[in-house]
Amino acid sequence: MTTKSRIEWTESTWNPVVGCTKLSAGCKHCYAEVMARRLQAIGVPGYEQGFRKVRTLPARLDEPLERRKPTVYFVNSMSDLFHDHVSDSFIDRVFQTMRSAHWHTFQVLTKRAERVVEFTSEHEVPDNVWIGVSVENKRHGVPRIDYLRQVPAKTRFLSVEPLLEDVGDLDLRGIHWVIVGGESGHGARPMRVEWVRRVQRACDDQGVHFFFKQWGAHGPDGKRRSKKVNGRELDGTIRDAMPAFGSALDVGR
Repeated sequence: MTTKSRIEWTESTWNPVVGCTKLSAGCKHCYAEVMARRLQAIGVPGYEQGFRKVRTLPARLDEPLERRKPTVYFVNSMSDLFHDHVSDSFIDRVFQTMRSAHWHTFQVLTKRAERVVEFTSEHEVPDNVWIGVSVENKRHGVPRIDYLRQVPAKTRFLSVEPLLEDVGDLDLRGIHWVIVGGESGHGARPMRVEWVRRVQRACDDQGVHFFFKQWGAHGPDGKRRSKKVNGRELDGTIRDAMPAFGSALDVGR
């Protein structure tokens, strides 16, 4: 089933795939793994085998087609569509649904950037499908940007969350949107304000939409508090710009 989301940059989640395995530093405190354990414990269908078992769920493929109201969907918030254990044929079926549900906007985020390039070299990306990669650090995250530039998507975006270090002066050619956020939950690693400002400056200088999602478990002063108390302000301002789409999501442009 699709689920209304509390993630600030989307409206709903759609999970035709569940489960994942850790790939890089940003996966250390995966929120989806924690959530999957909770869902498994209360018997939610699809999570019977836990999180590390990647499962495709064909019964969920048509769910967006059943909703007529234009909606922004985060695709596979509980997995990675381009995981090695998801076949090209199933990914193609997901893309067929997204193409057919042209009144929705679909946000596909992955850490497996090389496979995105391979898949999209042979499969068209519909205009209502946004493709993004995670950029948590220099070693694992920044190289994904070059792969993303090769993807023939109308909208390409970066999720710089959790931001674990200064990622330098980002080259944002061909990138349309950047999300930045700090880590939350048990064991969360702090994010420094100067790291965020550097990404913000890169976006402002290169004309890229910048969305500051959250400080997470540590505020701009480095002190640990609840995510809610730390809030979303960066230097006293909410930054929530996004590319335009046909939806009622109440965000800046």
